[in-house]
Amino acid sequence: MSLYDQPDRPAARPPLPPGIWALGFVSMLMDISSEMIHALLPVYLVGALGASTLAVGFIEGIAEATASITKVFSGALSDWLGRRKLLAAIGYGLAAFTKPVFPLAGTVGWVVAARFVDRIGKGIRGAPRDALIADLAPPGQRGAAFGLRQSLDTAGAFIGPLIAIGLMAASGGDIRMVFWWAVLPAFGAFALIVLAVHDVPHAAADKPRAPLSRAELARLPAAYWWVVGVSAVFTVARFSEAFLVLRAQELGVALSLIPAVLVLMNTVYSLASYPVGLLADRVHRGTLLVLGVTLLVAADLALALVGGLAGLALGVALWGLHMGMTQGLLAALVADAAPPSLRGTAFGVFNLAGGVALLLASALAGGLWDAFGSRATFVCGAAFAALSLAGFGLLGLRGMLQQNISPKL
Repeated sequence: MSLYDQPDRPAARPPLPPGIWALGFVSMLMDISSEMIHALLPVYLVGALGASTLAVGFIEGIAEATASITKVFSGALSDWLGRRKLLAAIGYGLAAFTKPVFPLAGTVGWVVAARFVDRIGKGIRGAPRDALIADLAPPGQRGAAFGLRQSLDTAGAFIGPLIAIGLMAASGGDIRMVFWWAVLPAFGAFALIVLAVHDVPHAAADKPRAPLSRAELARLPAAYWWVVGVSAVFTVARFSEAFLVLRAQELGVALSLIPAVLVLMNTVYSLASYPVGLLADRVHRGTLLVLGVTLLVAADLALALVGGLAGLALGVALWGLHMGMTQGLLAALVADAAPPSLRGTAFGVFNLAGGVALLLASALAGGLWDAFGSRATFVCGAAFAALSLAGFGLLGLRGMLQQNISPKL
């Protein structure tokens, strides 16, 4: 299979199983909690705790890299144990129980520690959850399944900032109070996965004998490694959304309205994810990936070159559309390429590569911002995205020639 192949599709499409919907709502509730905090955390770090934008970049990059590294081990462990739900529930529980640390934190160190532990929880749950979705999804509907989960997850990512805006207005700008309210949906997510999600049984013979061994990794096909490489290159061109929040602050957006940046981005992201997932089950997926990266170039240029709030709104909306075009699609490609018994491992390695790339991208973005200003950060992001797009085109053409696949981009 290549990026240009279409998955096999059944003649009649059954509805997605309840477990996929439940996992989508679990993701939504946890994202409501996380984004209520994340929408205000960069401003809190810089304004209240005195951190630099470079420090914000490192904190965000390290946090996501920590999650990605953890996903490798939790994904492989879920393959070996055959207990994907157990590991996912542990991850959601850990994230829920660390949420109260954020309103209690009085120094940057406490925030870093809380973010670190919270992301460990994300890392533990991520690969097993995605592998479980792939296990539950009917044949030919993985694009729709991952698109639905991404759509619900991202709905939480704009509901959270909306709640934060309302609470900030009601409390007169009390960020710590907003952080306390964020504890509730986190525990709701933990309760839902415990009660409403169940594993798909696997034959004992299918379980890997030695997780993450060279022999097991060698069972992952070339198409899978191609997806990992393409995704890592794309991620280098996309730094943390924390810099969208800082751009809004730079343009003079009122503190109580800054979460609206993530509301706009995630509204577009959520609305695009499920339709793109449905489309990905019907058309060649390379086309959608190329369009998604092109939108990232446009988003960066809008944020860098179009002035005022209009440029901010355009850039943030295009950024969200880019995310909706690419994130669920890449997950579906991983699920299609990986053998069922190694899906946890496959998602873990995939997310590790993306986490390392995001760490590099966020650190670079923070350094450029401190040294040269916000415009340099976004222009550099556009350049990296364009470079990755050019490389993808060249490598994709070469792959099609080798496999006698005619281009349909």
